[in-house]
Amino acid sequence: MGIQLVIGIVIVLYLLMMILIGVVFSKGNDDAGDFYLGGRKLGPFVAAMSAEASDMSSWLLLGIPGLAYLSGLADATWTIIGLAIGTYLNWLFVAKRLRRYTEKLGSITIPEYFAARYKDKNNTVTLISAIVIVVFFIPYVASGFAACGKLFNTLFGINYLFAMIVSAIIISLYCSLGGFKAVCMTDLIQSIAMTISLIIVIFFGISQAGGLNNVIANARSLPGYFSLSSIYDPESGSSSPYGILTVFSMMAWGLGYFGMPHILVRFMAIEDENKIKMSRRIASVWVVIAMFVALSIGVIGLAMSYAGRIPMLEGSGNAERVIIYITNLMSSYGILPAIVAGVILSGILAATMSTADSQLLASASAISADLIQSFGKKKLDDEAQVKVAKITVIIISAIAVFIAKDPDSSVFQIVSFAWAGFGAAFGPVVLLSLFWKRSNLAGAMTGMITGGAFVFIWKFIIAKLGGVFAIYELLPAFIIALIVNVAVSLITKAPDTETVKTFEDIKASR
Repeated sequence: MGIQLVIGIVIVLYLLMMILIGVVFSKGNDDAGDFYLGGRKLGPFVAAMSAEASDMSSWLLLGIPGLAYLSGLADATWTIIGLAIGTYLNWLFVAKRLRRYTEKLGSITIPEYFAARYKDKNNTVTLISAIVIVVFFIPYVASGFAACGKLFNTLFGINYLFAMIVSAIIISLYCSLGGFKAVCMTDLIQSIAMTISLIIVIFFGISQAGGLNNVIANARSLPGYFSLSSIYDPESGSSSPYGILTVFSMMAWGLGYFGMPHILVRFMAIEDENKIKMSRRIASVWVVIAMFVALSIGVIGLAMSYAGRIPMLEGSGNAERVIIYITNLMSSYGILPAIVAGVILSGILAATMSTADSQLLASASAISADLIQSFGKKKLDDEAQVKVAKITVIIISAIAVFIAKDPDSSVFQIVSFAWAGFGAAFGPVVLLSLFWKRSNLAGAMTGMITGGAFVFIWKFIIAKLGGVFAIYELLPAFIIALIVNVAVSLITKAPDTETVKTFEDIKASR
């Protein structure tokens, strides 16, 4: 049996299992609350692993290794530290209060929560937040589809566009069939697959690079590569200083967590808020380990390139394929290694699918529940609402495929932009809505618009000035949105007595 055939069979079996899960959980999804939140019945372990698997998209196995492969430790490490801190703080401060608040208000989506929290009778904040979700989730989903296309194109020589379309169909199918419960169960399985993949690749890669000492020696031989205060430039072979502003810029990735709808919705779906502490510990430990192992794969991969075991990869688009090349090398050692390689490659699919499915579901809820029903004032029964959501999943998938049609697109760069968009638009609103009783509708809406708009303005206009302005757009956009939110709230009418009382009741609950 050919090696590629073995790998193909393992991947196909994995994909069929994902579809089967969708079919199994399609029963009992006639209720919108079940389709979007699984009836708020997530256990602590599933909640933790589902939240982090949906977070750790294809950039965990492609983006971070590719970043480390090209430029060394600094960029990837400071990003990871920021993400680790953000994960912990999000679970510590946001999870319990958001779960409690959304249950009391009867909200099943983030836009619905904003409207209920601020008593927006016209549902204008629902419209704004739904637009933000669709605008930034479509490129996010596109990055996932691009990762699938790169995987099959590199391994089997399959046309990139064809491979991406097939992957999009499969993800859309199990997502639209099973809804939130299917997404969470597949996330759990996929997080396990990702973990197995990362561990196996680490040990195999070290052995192929000539041992751990050789990997470290290779990294230290490159100027700035093995440092957190400088960065390696592969084109010139030289290093440049990594300033404190750049450190804060990369750590600002952690701010994004407070505004990620596909992560926040996991908090809303937790069955027992008293078990959130357990979920926080599980999530935080897994995230730290997974990301630092992913970084190590990039460093090991470069050592393997210098050892002649895999090709030398140039440019971010190619460098992101490093784990695919390592796995492909592993498969050349026989049938059993090929089966293991198939599991690892399924892990790459897992990282992609676990985020894409969550984003598709959040986008579907934004259109069917928020735009059509809340803002459009068109009441749909549960069956019709679920049908609209499923159709929306298919439409958004088609648009995402179109966006990701370029095989040279960088997964990390696409994700970083979408991450900034959600972090700046939603993050300040979520935090202020939960922890500041003076926060009002006018502040929330202007802050949301400001945050989303400034991500575009900073990235495509201000950052091009270079120097101190060439920082990650999330940091300035988040700060500006927060200031605007607070300022507008203070100069406009304070929330009514009932809204303040609800806030105080939630705050006083233990």
